[in-house]
Amino acid sequence: MQNAETRWLDEREMRAWIGYRRMRLLLDLELGRDLMNASGLSEPDYDVLSNLSEAPGRSMRLSALAAHMHWSKSRLSHHITRMQQRGLVERQECADDGRGSAVVLTDTGWDSIVQAAPGHVESVRRHLIDLMTEEELDALAAFSRRVIEKLESDS
Repeated sequence: MQNAETRWLDEREMRAWIGYRRMRLLLDLELGRDLMNASGLSEPDYDVLSNLSEAPGRSMRLSALAAHMHWSKSRLSHHITRMQQRGLVERQECADDGRGSAVVLTDTGWDSIVQAAPGHVESVRRHLIDLMTEEELDALAAFSRRVIEKLESDS
């Protein structure tokens, strides 16, 4: 059923939208493949490890990490369990209230992110950053910030 109010995409807008979607798909696949081949880490592994590596004490409450990553607590908890089995992270009771748990980066997890980061950055450069002019890079940063602010204010 069509809505008379629908603002359909014109040809130019459709090219931009489809191009963005295809670029995002291919870029995510390539970055994920490079990361896995070079380090044995998945993109979700890398996301968890990089967030923890930047947190005070290399530790975050599970609920805070889930919110920061825009994951459900259940999804993150399952993923953390798999990462624990590989020795990358551990769970600890939160000292302040005992109800929640904190996710802590282990020495093995730290070593993994330190080893993976240079290759991941090189992959990001090769597949995206180095393909842009300085003006395009500034435009992408500004555009991304505007979209993020809009999406965050809507939620």
